[in-house]
Amino acid sequence: MWEAYKKGYKAWLQLEKSLSDNSVEAYLRDVDKLTSFLLTTNNTKAPSDVDLKDLQAFLKWIGALGMTATSQARIISGIRGFYKYCLIEQITTKDPSLLLEAPKTRRALPDVLTFEEIEKIIAQIDLSKPDGGRNKAILETMYSCGLRVSEVVNLKISCLYLDVGFIRVIGKGDKERLVPIGTDAVKHIKIYRENIRVHQPLQPGFEDILFLNKHGKGLSRIMIFYIIKDLASKARITKNISPHTFRHSFATHLVEGGADLRAVQEMLGHESITTTEIYTHLDRDFLRSTLQQYHPAFRK
Repeated sequence: MWEAYKKGYKAWLQLEKSLSDNSVEAYLRDVDKLTSFLLTTNNTKAPSDVDLKDLQAFLKWIGALGMTATSQARIISGIRGFYKYCLIEQITTKDPSLLLEAPKTRRALPDVLTFEEIEKIIAQIDLSKPDGGRNKAILETMYSCGLRVSEVVNLKISCLYLDVGFIRVIGKGDKERLVPIGTDAVKHIKIYRENIRVHQPLQPGFEDILFLNKHGKGLSRIMIFYIIKDLASKARITKNISPHTFRHSFATHLVEGGADLRAVQEMLGHESITTTEIYTHLDRDFLRSTLQQYHPAFRK
């Protein structure tokens, strides 16, 4: 009974919402969990008959399975999306998820590197090796522009406007944005292109990809992760570091320096200002730690 509704929901997510395949599959998995619960409890209700009590029981069920509050909240978001579709398509006349309360989640603030720590990590790169010049250009670009790891591995030569200090980035949902790029990053991209990349083999289809592996193909996201982890280890930095740490650090340093939040949102490519506002919380923590370190009234 539910399978026909799932197929319709899948088509709606793909055609009306224009979501990526991964996002579509994630939303469908959320509905699958609800139907699994209904099956397990011998509940034969159709989507139009499911009520708030059913969903509250479902929430208890996934909680008993050991799912975290964050995972539960994400599943509820998927169920809400399904019922939004049901209302639009007139499958139901009411939304039972409307009053469903998700468990409270505390948004964990990610580790942030200081500028000195970033410089220390970059200083570990062995520039005597060809991949050293490439890695320096990658890390300088990531920190200078606040790029997601997927954005840096897919960065195209045709999207570089280095003479005017900008790059064109293709972000989530194929949305494009222009991001300023610093002089250090520009310098190291030019060194990489002119002295290293020109001597590499080029595989068909990768001619326009800026950063290549030794076989002439694009780098994987996991490769960037390994590069950064290795350099952080050599720099003896014990913070929990990933490629995203460079993006978080970029944004935090901007906010700490007094940058306008809308400008930071634009540079990061955040669809909602709410996502960018996490950096104001980071900034408040920075201010508090500064007071505790330097203000006599806080040093007790």
